[in-house]
Amino acid sequence: MKKAPLAPIIPHKLSIHGDERTDNYFWLNNRENPAVIEYLKLENEYTKQGLAHTETLQDELYKEIVGRIKQKDSSVPFYLDGYYYQTNYEENKDYPIYLRSKSHLTSDMEEILDTNILAEGKSYYQVGGLEITKDNKILTYADDETGRRIYTIKFQDWISKKLLDFTIENTSGNFYWADDSTTLFYVEKDPETLRPFWIKKWSLLNSGTPPVSVFKEDDETYYVSTSKSTSGRYLIINSESTLTTEINYIDLNDPKLECKTFQSRERGHEYDIDHHEGLFYIRTNMDGRNFSIKTCLENNTEKSNWNTLRAHDESIMILSFVPISKYLVIQERNDTQTGIRIYSKSGDYIIPFNEDVYVIQLGTNMDPESEFVRLVYTSLTTPTSVYDYYFESKDLVLKKQEEIVGGYDANLYTCKRLWAPGRDGENIPISLVYENSIFKEGKSPLLLYGYGSYGHSIDPVFGLSRLSLLDRGFVFAIAHIRGGEDRGRWWYENGRLLNKMNSFYDFIDCGKYLKEQKFCDPNKLYAMGGSAGGLLIGAVVNMEPQLWAGVVAAVPFVDVLTTMLDETIPLTTGEYDEWGNPNDPIYYNYMKQYSPYDNVEKKVYPPMLVTTGLHDSQVQYWEPAKWVAKLRTHKTDKNELYLHTNMEAGHGGASGRFKRFKEIALDYAFLIDQDSKR
Repeated sequence: MKKAPLAPIIPHKLSIHGDERTDNYFWLNNRENPAVIEYLKLENEYTKQGLAHTETLQDELYKEIVGRIKQKDSSVPFYLDGYYYQTNYEENKDYPIYLRSKSHLTSDMEEILDTNILAEGKSYYQVGGLEITKDNKILTYADDETGRRIYTIKFQDWISKKLLDFTIENTSGNFYWADDSTTLFYVEKDPETLRPFWIKKWSLLNSGTPPVSVFKEDDETYYVSTSKSTSGRYLIINSESTLTTEINYIDLNDPKLECKTFQSRERGHEYDIDHHEGLFYIRTNMDGRNFSIKTCLENNTEKSNWNTLRAHDESIMILSFVPISKYLVIQERNDTQTGIRIYSKSGDYIIPFNEDVYVIQLGTNMDPESEFVRLVYTSLTTPTSVYDYYFESKDLVLKKQEEIVGGYDANLYTCKRLWAPGRDGENIPISLVYENSIFKEGKSPLLLYGYGSYGHSIDPVFGLSRLSLLDRGFVFAIAHIRGGEDRGRWWYENGRLLNKMNSFYDFIDCGKYLKEQKFCDPNKLYAMGGSAGGLLIGAVVNMEPQLWAGVVAAVPFVDVLTTMLDETIPLTTGEYDEWGNPNDPIYYNYMKQYSPYDNVEKKVYPPMLVTTGLHDSQVQYWEPAKWVAKLRTHKTDKNELYLHTNMEAGHGGASGRFKRFKEIALDYAFLIDQDSKR
């Protein structure tokens, strides 16, 4: 076995608030430097050699996972503006084929776009927005060929199928046509920070002239996106930071296409809107942190004119909603459990489901006059299931359930909801699943997964690939730690800014609880997290490295201080409400307590696999690269430490429905191999 690569030490001084840090690997922050690429390749070679004995297992896992996927598959069609739209997958093909039909019959489907053809010869390919003009003359789509989430909008003649000779570069992939079929609204990105910040409109009739500015967000802590109301009438322009929203809107049927402000931004006010039958519906936190729903007339959108439809409830958080026909359908969360509430003038009720732990969400609902609402149901033991719920009859009709090739019996597995006592008295929810016949009390290996940031909840959904771990005896558990909204908005607020340490304490306390309750062998507790969840992993291995038998950190955000002090890096300024602004010494000193890179010490660390993507636009590759380089010079053990960089992908990993499982197979093989040594 070759010696692990050691990155050259080139000291770089960083000083602020009278505090000086020395970053020996700051030089890795330049992907254009050939020495950087060479170092990453050396790390990849070292990882490949170190895990060479698992290649047969990796191949077995990959084939096993892919073998469960129904090769020839299609989505449940949804209705929009006179057409039924569907997505198909063909055998042995990685990418989707988009189709539509005037009827709901599959035999009548006509092809819109085959992205397998577009992806040929490309190492990475992803389609973002996709739309046909109302006059059915132009097909428009946006694609990304690097994984940096920078999309190019392209235009194709619908009849001849030929690409037109103009494109729009540097977009978020988010765009919509006006009803005139000649005016396109799209979101432009800042070329340096990659922040989506500028709404522009472009005319098909004057394609050679520059686009016109519609809305420009100058505040660097805000990001811009667009959506279309359920009614199809309005383009909704969302400008939002972590804690504040401002919405502008455009009537897509108005020849003037004027941009109007719905409600001016107020610090701390978050809201989103939809439109149906002459009313705007607003989900707002103006009455409380768990949100309420209000309405207002189209021509009177000032906050003082909003009327309460569903009041704020401190115990129930409103997650999303959609107005359909005479009903308002609300997705909510009561503590950790999601639910769907049907609201009408005659009252409201929750749709009942049988399992104790499940996830129910709104599906694709584009028809405002539909007699049903489409829902998506899943759990740790139930494959993703698409249902249509009919309002009048209250019938819940299964339209499609994810098919597991080779068969799957949910009765072979057990799912539980546990509550771990936290060190400060809070109870932390855990969702857990295992295979009944293999599970051994106090002797099984267990993989604990966590995230805990941005109010993002890690819901207990079904994982087709996860069966490969469960069927090899692993218990899988999700720690619903603070920093997510798993128990409501307050749960998020207790895990961000100067409360961030709670996220790490919760995860550690969950791990200890699972050991104490004998859901795993005390020497076989593993941990995994990605992105901000990678920060979680980095922090907990610094805090209590002896607790973990091995960890996987995917695209981890680990160089917190340096990144948050560099406003040129994508996402930085918009993150101040999440982590704090380290230009303020209070936040700087707090971040320094947990920043994984800054807290690496000379001590024993568990076996670690760290993964990243060279073109990552969310967490730059150099963060995990620097972290691994520093760990190599500090750790006092001989445990494995591997860095794998996907040289052709970004934050989301490989594109295509099959290739991404290569990376999962690597993660699982690493964990299974570690377990075999204990």
